[in-house]
Amino acid sequence: MLPINDTEPNRYSNLPYMTITLIVVNTVILIWELTLSEDVLHGVIWTFGITPSLIWARQGAGIISAITCMFLHGGISHLLGNMLFLWVFGRRVEDACGSGRYLMYYLLAGTTASLMTALTMPHDTVPSIGASGAIFGVVGAYFVLYPSGRIRTLWFITFIPTWPKIRAFWFVLYYLIIQILPAIDSYMNGVQYGIGYWAHLGGFFACIFIPLFLRPEAFARYMSDVPV
Repeated sequence: MLPINDTEPNRYSNLPYMTITLIVVNTVILIWELTLSEDVLHGVIWTFGITPSLIWARQGAGIISAITCMFLHGGISHLLGNMLFLWVFGRRVEDACGSGRYLMYYLLAGTTASLMTALTMPHDTVPSIGASGAIFGVVGAYFVLYPSGRIRTLWFITFIPTWPKIRAFWFVLYYLIIQILPAIDSYMNGVQYGIGYWAHLGGFFACIFIPLFLRPEAFARYMSDVPV
């Protein structure tokens, strides 16, 4: 089940400038990564990816890697999946916040995701990269602000594609639930999935702070319990 687009219009602005900028920046950085030799790329990932054991040992890029890791990706498919979710859910969250506040929230969610990884997997020696923690924060913000929103999704029923519209509440809840068991398994049994489930959960729960980043009019509407 993949999101295709948010069917609801913006309220405050026409173009999600910051969301587009983040997509362009991440894409340019991946193109740069693809030009590097394997040894150099390995060094970049070890330096700017977040490695919990190095965080606690105060080595490498330290806490700075909590920011830099979210702009690195492991390949084209990794980037495309993340940017698809960012585009679908970021547009209206940026609309509610304004570009500057939205960027601040995005970075907060990504940092929260990295810190959650460091706290739950303190001895992990494998660097983590990718924007998915920050993007789960954006998805969480959408969940808080637009639970009744409609998300057009791509489903395959016996190889036949369909495009139903699903309420954001159920769509996001599904993606949240499927993170929990692997996260617990990795924490309790040390299983390496190659996916940052704790980062996803950490980024998602940054959504409790999203009211602090809303533009004044959107905040007033949110506090009045009317559609943002």
